[in-house]
Amino acid sequence: MDRQQEFVLRTLEERDIRFVRLWFTDVLGTLKSVSVAPAELEAAFEEGIGFDGSAIEGFARVYESDMIAMPDPTTFQVFPFEGGSSGESARMFCDILLPDGSPCWADPRHVLRRQLARAAERGFTFYTHPEIEFFLLTDLPTDGSEPTPVDTGGYFDHTTHAIARDFRRQAVLALERVGISVEFSHHEVAPGQQEIDLRYADALTMADNIMTFRHVVKEVALSQGVYASFMPKPFTDQPGSGMHTHLSLFEGERNAFHDPDDPMKLSKVARAFIAGLLVHAREYTAVTNQWVNSYKRLFPRALPDRVTEAPAYVCWGHLNRSALVRVPAYGKPNSARVEIRSLDSACNPYLAFALLLAAGLKGIEEGYELPPGAEDNVWALSDAERRAMGYEPLPQNLAAALDVMEQSEFVAETLGEAVFDFFLKNKRAEWEAFRRQVTPYERQRYLTL
Repeated sequence: MDRQQEFVLRTLEERDIRFVRLWFTDVLGTLKSVSVAPAELEAAFEEGIGFDGSAIEGFARVYESDMIAMPDPTTFQVFPFEGGSSGESARMFCDILLPDGSPCWADPRHVLRRQLARAAERGFTFYTHPEIEFFLLTDLPTDGSEPTPVDTGGYFDHTTHAIARDFRRQAVLALERVGISVEFSHHEVAPGQQEIDLRYADALTMADNIMTFRHVVKEVALSQGVYASFMPKPFTDQPGSGMHTHLSLFEGERNAFHDPDDPMKLSKVARAFIAGLLVHAREYTAVTNQWVNSYKRLFPRALPDRVTEAPAYVCWGHLNRSALVRVPAYGKPNSARVEIRSLDSACNPYLAFALLLAAGLKGIEEGYELPPGAEDNVWALSDAERRAMGYEPLPQNLAAALDVMEQSEFVAETLGEAVFDFFLKNKRAEWEAFRRQVTPYERQRYLTL
């Protein structure tokens, strides 16, 4: 037994923790959990916990269903606010193994680990820093009608409301109590819309943190009698919720994206990485934006009466918030990074980060050339101007994104055959279910004609 496992077992005993939740996600990023008694954990470290993989989205077929959840003791964290009268609880993320002890290729954590290993072979560590937006609502209607935001605030407003008072403060405190560092929090543009930015971390830790973030934020909301939603666009006439994510590569302690002699301070590695993100952007969009609703946020003219910061065209720019990839201003060499703005917070972060890293690495390995940056507002350009500048549109609905993904050897290789095939099959079914629906918009527009 290693030191980390011993630390976990000692902590459970010293703090009298009664419940340990073992977490993992399915291919779509849905959090799964099994609780074990502390007395069973030592055996779990040695043998794992067996479960039926065929019951988990995308994991296995019935005739190959036996799988093992192996707890990762480095992810151990006490949840001091969840125990109630029964004492504190704790959680650990798991790696999913086959009965012979080999990794399960359908495990999203393993998909990301493979790409991190590729980066490590080149001497790189991959860091991410997400800005997570979500809505705080007073209700979750089950009939499809619009929910009610908890406030009428706007961007950076200091809102005061009787419902969910000081929600962000309580959420940030809860996140910090479980070891997740928060940089900023503020009210976003739309009524009820919040943003909490997490401090950068290596990509695997950050993917775990995002899954924990969703759980904690929803729990804090429920404790205040309201609901948190990570739906990309719940309101027709308001902006959607994205997850703008900053990316960087380090070689040891040195930021590989920084070059003091470049006018933009961007190294050749950074330029090739950005080029990779652009070249493969249309191919990975189905994963970074995986729901039918995701494309209501990205649709170019969803809010014609106001500025929208959701990207819809494949381009990059320095300080340009209308571009898919933005190079932020930064003061210190180790702060060099790029920001990708298409992701939404409903994605599976393990798969999304794996694809973004793989795209960037492919740009580096194959020497992709970075095209000229977009310094104008891409939204203000005409279609003809965008075509002349070579700005391809992102797929404008889930079906189009799946069509592009299906033809992509790059995505198939990055995700692996099992995840690639299941994801396409599942999302095709989602699109067909959506297409069959008759919406309130159609009845309103056509019923009396």
